[in-house]
Amino acid sequence: MGQVIDKFEDFKLNKQLLSAIAELGYTTPTPIQQQAIPLAQAGHDVLGIAQTGTGKTAAFLLPMLYALKYAQGEDPRALILAPTRELAMQIEENAQALSTYTDLRIVALYGGTGTKQQIERLEAGIDLLVATPGRFMDLYLKGYIVTKHLKWLVLDEADKMMDMGFMKQIRSVLEIIPRKRQNLLFSATFPDKVAVLSEEFLEFPERVEVAPQATAAETVTQFVYEVPNFKAKVNLLEHLLKDTERFHRVMIFTRTKKSASDLHKFLTRRSEGDIRVIHANKDQNARINAMEHFKDGETRVLVTTDVSSRGIDVREVSHVINFDIPWIHEDYVHRIGRTGRAFAVGEAISFAHPGEVYHVGKIEELIRMEIPRQPVPEEVEIPPTPRQEKIDIEREIDTQRRKEDPTFKGAFHEKKARPHQQNFGNKGGRKGGPGGRGGKGGKKGGAKGRGSKGRGRR
Repeated sequence: MGQVIDKFEDFKLNKQLLSAIAELGYTTPTPIQQQAIPLAQAGHDVLGIAQTGTGKTAAFLLPMLYALKYAQGEDPRALILAPTRELAMQIEENAQALSTYTDLRIVALYGGTGTKQQIERLEAGIDLLVATPGRFMDLYLKGYIVTKHLKWLVLDEADKMMDMGFMKQIRSVLEIIPRKRQNLLFSATFPDKVAVLSEEFLEFPERVEVAPQATAAETVTQFVYEVPNFKAKVNLLEHLLKDTERFHRVMIFTRTKKSASDLHKFLTRRSEGDIRVIHANKDQNARINAMEHFKDGETRVLVTTDVSSRGIDVREVSHVINFDIPWIHEDYVHRIGRTGRAFAVGEAISFAHPGEVYHVGKIEELIRMEIPRQPVPEEVEIPPTPRQEKIDIEREIDTQRRKEDPTFKGAFHEKKARPHQQNFGNKGGRKGGPGGRGGKGGKKGGAKGRGSKGRGRR
């Protein structure tokens, strides 16, 4: 490209948009905005690859809002598809803020809530539609959306779309909208599925990649604590959160809804201040209220699953804590992108038990850097690992080793000559020993066991 654009006034934008940008406090375009906005305004299809928190939303909203200019007709002229309702709501909020000095009509459609109010807003007339694929197709098939006037189509967080299995629905959308349109696709990573989608979706696109794929934000300091078990993680988390000045706005990510709920209950009992939780089982109003309280600073700590790892723009998040290491390794990039947004600084802290160290290594390969380890503070109590949790961790390690080496038979085969492992099988258990098939004493052991020594499965 030519000369680098270092202020928004250098873009081809109208006074209404520039006034809104100034009011929002934006002064310098981010790299993705510097490169993508001129290309979109020139009429190109754009393939944008940039990690979360780099200003992707404004990179497609600003040229689109400039092209739409003012309210016109009754049917949508631009469509933005997003993978989750949280992201759809966030995009709508950003679009409303940027178009505050225009009369453009912007509506977000998403599941998890009734359709009545959304239908009423559609019938009142619309210029820009933000939607999740499922709710869009639902209302289209019921006759509430007319697509013949669509001139712009944006797919945001395309990699997440593919992870969530939206390819079929996206193809259905592409079949019912005009072929003559401008397309923009944005993604934090560019796996094979997104490459296939881009080939179907974009025509001779201009590719914009402002950083190597899946790299973590340079403004985020990352490190890992290696801890032996769940209770040690809880003790470490409680110790860190005592420093309220440093940890003043914290997002804590867990891998499962149950872990999020359990951790929220524990922190609510043991910690001071308002603590909220968001996961897929929470109703829409509870999720919206929790996020609004967190954005407003009324809530210091938000416990969540990866439902909040994409597209949620909260200013001044001081820390992201990965209580659990994500098994979908790209999600790590999205999680830590909740802090260090738009030139701000932040910290990303991860807790890893022995069964998660493998995933840390895979994440390091993905982001092409080694994440430093930190010693656990001496004040943190490290309790012994409970027997069942130890078994679960060892099973997890076995699974990981089989992925790397299909001939690997399991750690038991490596240790079966050790006396303590032989006794482990002989002791039996509720179903023939801890492994379910071992020696004497199990309710379903005995004759069904594999020999006198047993062969307890971990």
